[in-house]
Amino acid sequence: MHLLINKKNKILYTMAKKTSGTDTTMTLDYHIGKVIEGNRRFENVFQSISRMILGDSSKIHRVNVNGRNTFDFDVFRQGDKHIIGMFDELNSFVSYVKDAAEGGSSKEMAFVLIGEPGNGKTFFVDHLSWLYRNFIMLPENRRYTFRFINLDQIGGYGKITSIESQTFEDPMVLAMNLFEEKEKNIEYLTKAGASEKQIAEWYKAYRTLGACTYYIFDKIKEYCDGDIAKIKEFIEIIPVPVSESRGTITGKYAAKDKITSSAVDLLGEESITRLLHISDTDNPYRFDLRRGALARVAGGGIHFADEIFKNKRDLVQVYLGVIQNRTIEQEGFKWPLDTLIVATSNNSEFARFLEEKEQAPIVDRCRISYMSHNTNYRLQKELTQYAIGSKEKTTLHNEKLHIDPNLNYAISVSVILSRMPASDKLTPIEMMKLAAGEVAGEKSIKTLSEVINDLNNDPDITKRFGQKGLGHRNLGRSIQILLERSETQEGKCMYAGDVYKAIETVIIDYIQDANDRVKFLNDLKIGKELYRKNVMSAIFNAYMNEPNAVEKDVMNYVNMIIGIDAKNLGPDKIWTYRDPQTGKLVPMKIDETFIDSVEERLGLKTKEQKQSYRTTISKIYGQKIIKDPNYDFMDNNDLVKAVTDVRLKSDVAGAGSLVGALSNRTNEDNQKLYNRMIDTMINKLGYCNTCAQKTIEYFCTQDDAN
Repeated sequence: MHLLINKKNKILYTMAKKTSGTDTTMTLDYHIGKVIEGNRRFENVFQSISRMILGDSSKIHRVNVNGRNTFDFDVFRQGDKHIIGMFDELNSFVSYVKDAAEGGSSKEMAFVLIGEPGNGKTFFVDHLSWLYRNFIMLPENRRYTFRFINLDQIGGYGKITSIESQTFEDPMVLAMNLFEEKEKNIEYLTKAGASEKQIAEWYKAYRTLGACTYYIFDKIKEYCDGDIAKIKEFIEIIPVPVSESRGTITGKYAAKDKITSSAVDLLGEESITRLLHISDTDNPYRFDLRRGALARVAGGGIHFADEIFKNKRDLVQVYLGVIQNRTIEQEGFKWPLDTLIVATSNNSEFARFLEEKEQAPIVDRCRISYMSHNTNYRLQKELTQYAIGSKEKTTLHNEKLHIDPNLNYAISVSVILSRMPASDKLTPIEMMKLAAGEVAGEKSIKTLSEVINDLNNDPDITKRFGQKGLGHRNLGRSIQILLERSETQEGKCMYAGDVYKAIETVIIDYIQDANDRVKFLNDLKIGKELYRKNVMSAIFNAYMNEPNAVEKDVMNYVNMIIGIDAKNLGPDKIWTYRDPQTGKLVPMKIDETFIDSVEERLGLKTKEQKQSYRTTISKIYGQKIIKDPNYDFMDNNDLVKAVTDVRLKSDVAGAGSLVGALSNRTNEDNQKLYNRMIDTMINKLGYCNTCAQKTIEYFCTQDDAN
C-alpha cells in the first residue's frame, strides 16, 4: 500500500499498488478522492435532474403563454423529436424537482401527470428519461456503485463469489457506514482530504445501507477482524449501467390486469436459486430485488409508473409505501431508495379512483399536474409534423407520395379548434389566434387570460382550458385514413382538402360522447373555412406569379396607412420609410383608392371606423415589430382576405372572374392562365400536379365559402 499526501500533509486517499488483476480506479479510496476533487459527484436524483435542467442559466427563458409570464427550459427542446409546448407542466415539474433537491416536502412525493389520452403524458416522461440517460452517460455525471468480491474467502455463499449492491447504492453511502460510529466515519473522510463543508453536505444525504449490503459488509468486517485495509480489499467500485432495455437508471412499470400484476413486479421476491448457495437462511440477500422494477432505478434513477391508478388497489398501496418512505420493504428488511417517481393517469381513471374515499392517502402523496392538450396552433404544426413523419412517403406501388403544402395547416387548425372551449367572450377562431400569440381583431390577450382563469376554476377537470379535444392519436388516425384513400394513392399526393373527410370519420368512429361529436364536427366546419382563406392566398400568389405576393400587398397596406399621416408626406404622395427587415430607406407611393377598397372589404364604412382600425393596425405593428422585424400580418385573416379580394378585383375584375377564367378553359387565354398558375404552384409554391389542380378546382367551387 502507499499513500498520496496533499500539501497539508493529510491523507488524500490510499491506493493499492497496481498488481496483476487489480485496478486502482476501482477502489473505494480512489472514488472518495475523485469526489473530493470534484471529478465525481455524490448527489441524489433530484439534485442531478435539477442540475441537468437549471445548470446553465442561459438556457432558461421568460416566455408569455396565454397572457401569463412563465419560463421555458431549453433542455426539454433538445433532440429530433423533443417536447413541444407543455409550458405549465414543465414549470410544475421543474418546481417540484427543485424543491425536492433542496430538501422540501416534494422529496416524499411522486409527480403525477393527469389528462386525456393522446395529449403527450407518456411522451413527456419518455423524453425526460432519454434526457436523463444522456446526462448520466457524461463522464462527469456518471453514477457509481460497489460490489463485494472474494466472498469465497468468507464462506457461506456457495459458488457466489461477488455480490453487487442490489439497489445500486452510492460508494459514498458505504464510506459513511464503514464504521458503526459516525465520528469514526467523519474522521476517516477527513483524513482522506475532505473539508468540513464537504462532509456536512454529504451527511445531509446520509442513509443507511440496504439490508443485504449491511449484512454482507458486517460479515466481511467480522472476517477481517475490523482491519479497514483488509475490509477494503473486498470492495470494488463500478459504474452503474445506463441501459434503457435493462431498466437501469430509467425504468417503467405499465399497469397490468388484476390477475397477472403482483407486488413482485415492483419489489422483487425470494430467490430459490440464491437459497441453493446461501447457508444462512436469515441472510437478506435471499431476496432478489432486481426481479422488481424499483431496485433497478434505486441508485439515482427515474421510475415511470404508467397509468398508476389502473393498478389493483394492493399494488397502489405498495406505491404509497414506496413514495412516502422511499424504501423497499420485504418481511421487515429495508432497502433505501434514491428514486424519482413519475406517474401518469387519464382523467376517467383518476376520477374513479377519487370516488373511493379510503384511497385519499395515495393522492395526498402525489404532486398532481393536470396536463392539457396543446392549444397553440403554431406549435401544433410541429406536433403534426411528428405525426406525418420525417421519412419520405411512398404509395402502395412504392412511388414517391407528395404532401400538399396546406396539409399541415389544415390538420393543425382543425384539431386546435376542437380543443377551444365554448365561451361568450371569444369565438373559437379568436381564442385560437390569441393562444398562438396572434392578432384577433379588437380582442386582447387579457380577454383570453380571463376566459382561461374562469374555466380553470371549475372543479370538473374536463371543463378546463384545453382539457378536451382531438388528441395526438386521433390526429394520427386521420392521417392513416387519408393515406388509405384511393384518391391519395392514385393521385400520389396527400391532398389537404381530403383530410377533412378523414377527421370527420375519426370524430364519428372514436368520439363516444354525443355532445363532443357535435362540437367537434362544428369546429371542423370552421377549420374548413380557414383552409379556404389559405387557398385564396395561395391562388393569389400563383396568379401574381410570386410566392410572397399576398404578404407584400398586406404590408403595402399597413405601410400606407402609417405613411398617410406622416408629416413629411409631399403632394406627390411619396412616403419614404425605413424597412425594419433590411434597415434600408424605401420610397412608397400611397394609393388612397387601394386603402379605401381594402377598408370597404373589411366592412368599415365611416371615417371614424376607418381611423379606429388604422390606429389599431399601427399599434399592433409597433408592438410586434420590436420583437419580430419579419412580422407580416399574415395571421390577420380578415385583412389578408380583404387585400386578396381587392387585388383580384383590380386585376381580373374580381375573384368571380378568375373563377370563370379557370373553370372555362375553352378559351386559349384562359388555358394559358391556368397553365401558368399550375406552373407557378409546382415550381414556386411547393405543390405537385395533383394538389395544384385540386386546389384550383376547390377554389372554383363555392364549398365552405362564407
